[in-house]
Amino acid sequence: MRYRALGDLLVSAIGYGAMPLSIEGHPDESRALATVHAALDAGVTLLDTADSYYAPGGERGHNELLLARALGSYGGSLDGVLVATKGGRGRTDDGDWSVDGRPEHLKAAAKGSLRRLGTDAIGLYQLHKPDPAVPFTESLGALRELLDEGVIRLAGISNVTEAQIRQARDILGDRLVSVQNRYSPAVRDTEPELRLTAELGLAFLPWSPLGGISRSSLDGASAVAADPAFDGFHTVARERGVSPQQVALAWLLGRSPNVVPIPGGSRPESVRDSAAAADLVLGEEELALLP
Repeated sequence: MRYRALGDLLVSAIGYGAMPLSIEGHPDESRALATVHAALDAGVTLLDTADSYYAPGGERGHNELLLARALGSYGGSLDGVLVATKGGRGRTDDGDWSVDGRPEHLKAAAKGSLRRLGTDAIGLYQLHKPDPAVPFTESLGALRELLDEGVIRLAGISNVTEAQIRQARDILGDRLVSVQNRYSPAVRDTEPELRLTAELGLAFLPWSPLGGISRSSLDGASAVAADPAFDGFHTVARERGVSPQQVALAWLLGRSPNVVPIPGGSRPESVRDSAAAADLVLGEEELALLP
């Protein structure tokens, strides 16, 4: 496993997004725990969760509680493992997502996450999404208070613009260490934010990093690329004897040294495959095949 900087910490170059273990269609607990353990066995040290990762009508914080059980039952070393969680979103009964960036909500949410995770402080706490009904500076002020109180050690923001990143840096200083925006082969409209994070020395954590990469013939006889625009990922995968998902993650790592993808997965096999992308370095001829 290779490592990348997140503030003054080093984390695995490939993280793990635990959301699939708790939302609609999630696996049973036995497989969920095995999936987290497989990620840890593969050298993954950044685990991403949120208090809103639960199925509609389910228990808020389901994913955080699940991660706490997985870490508690793991037989190996947890040295260097960082759990990153988020607050400011929720689920509605019809399966939609809500947003709440009020300072009082964020402070209460963070303390609830801390109880569920069972640690002395949350390693990385991220504002899940700016709330259009709340001044962004007020939400950031809540993060600053949580940092000052020692409830959280480091702060991050998610689904933000360049202007909001600069605002957060002004308010949180060097305790702001990460930005988590959607970015993938198919979704690249956050390129400006990626460039800014590299300039400011912030980690960029792409969520949904495998957008545009469907299953390939490596995954089954009937599976094909869904969009010809991304055939290059499948071509390189066949030549390397790896999955197109690995190629996509290696491509992301090559975009900038501050990128730390957080692919999800609900099976041990999936997370082991993703983690292996940390050691896959693409050559210039291979990169020329990728859009």
